[in-house]
Amino acid sequence: MALKGITVLEFAGLAPAPFCGMILNEFGANVIRIDKRNGRPFIEDTVGSGKKSLSVNLKHEKGIAIVKHLASNSDVLIEPFRKGVMEKLHLGPEVLCKENPRLIYARLSGYGHDGPYSTMAGHDLNYLAISGILSLLGWRNKHPTPPSNLAADFGGGGLMCTLGIVMALLERTRSGKGQIIDANMVEGSAYLGSWLARTQNTFLWGQPRGWMEGLTVTTPMKPRTASLWP
Repeated sequence: MALKGITVLEFAGLAPAPFCGMILNEFGANVIRIDKRNGRPFIEDTVGSGKKSLSVNLKHEKGIAIVKHLASNSDVLIEPFRKGVMEKLHLGPEVLCKENPRLIYARLSGYGHDGPYSTMAGHDLNYLAISGILSLLGWRNKHPTPPSNLAADFGGGGLMCTLGIVMALLERTRSGKGQIIDANMVEGSAYLGSWLARTQNTFLWGQPRGWMEGLTVTTPMKPRTASLWP
């Protein structure tokens, strides 16, 4: 397994960060999930197969000490919170990366840790809209149709964060140093759709939503009888 021997510390959250941890685990990493004490189960339980789980009270000094000890012996840390949350817990990168210079500190949020939206809450639909990707999805002459929460949460968020972590692990083999990754759903989604921005000098640019019906995933599906299937 490519990531055998890599230890990942994952703070429990909603879909994107647990999905990131799931991918790392399925390629051999040892993933330890930090759960809230007496917290209710979240969606990450559906992508928690193979992970270890530890319930920690982050409002208590002993809980903070436990996390610091784990981080000092980890290769990767994944945190899914808005700007300032980890700093208030005294678990920000300026603390943990100082204690463990090889630590890859991955921050996965909606809007990133810079800019006017950095402290705002959001959802997959918000991220798709701001990134511009939502305008591409749907049928001709109809409202946009988001693909569940696959594009922003899982694609632009979890998958792009995983890619950043893997590249940071590769770079660490050369420099011996960790990195801070500021992954977010808005920029990740925009990057997934950046192929369109590169078509400004082609016939693709400026076409209305749905104009490629028949050529893309928005192709209308017609029912078939059972006799047509093998």
